[in-house]
Amino acid sequence: MPRAGDAPWRAEGALLLLSAASGAADAFVFLCVGQVFAGVMTGNLVLLGASAAGTGEDGAAWKVAVALASYACGVAAGALMSGRLGLRFPALLGAEVVLLGAAAVLWGLELVTSYGDRLGLLALVAVAMGVQGRVRVTPTNYFTGTLTSLAGRAALRELRRGDGWVLGRLAAVVAGAAVAALAERWWSPGAALGAVLMAAGALALETVPRRGGRPRSDKGKPRPDRGNPAGAA
Repeated sequence: MPRAGDAPWRAEGALLLLSAASGAADAFVFLCVGQVFAGVMTGNLVLLGASAAGTGEDGAAWKVAVALASYACGVAAGALMSGRLGLRFPALLGAEVVLLGAAAVLWGLELVTSYGDRLGLLALVAVAMGVQGRVRVTPTNYFTGTLTSLAGRAALRELRRGDGWVLGRLAAVVAGAAVAALAERWWSPGAALGAVLMAAGALALETVPRRGGRPRSDKGKPRPDRGNPAGAA
């Protein structure tokens, strides 16, 4: 719950922007690296199984392995920064923006020219998505649980105050992916910029001073009522 004096729209707006950044990052990687996701690890596991069966793009297994390992490294780094080092959310978001910015520069300057370069680009974005996974307990880069919870509450006519924001996060993923896809079609060097700008917008919202002078605290594991019935860390 927000602290007294907090503007709820700030935290929810940051979640919307992070969700959009996730959609943009995944669309960019899928379109520009090929048949792999930066943040949707369930999809990557499916792709790994398909690759093991001899289907899919050549080299897909290596891409999935890099994405899985890099995402895990990002999660671990985020956990260490927020846990042992005690860094606040803006520091984690700042790290994410730097990683996404580096990927955008490499792609925009057309420095990604080989298969190995693409794996490196994938690693940068996947680490950023792993860090993002630790920024808030509310999921912003995996949404199956979010949709499951929302659809279940709707079926039981138990929708809650704030479910409009939940639906907004789902829509934000679609919008972010669309932005990246349109950029890739019309101006390919800028295909990675959408994710950077959206994450930077979330960082701006997180760092704008609030009434009361203290940032919102959101510690602990994801709660089922925030869209993650499995309670994954």
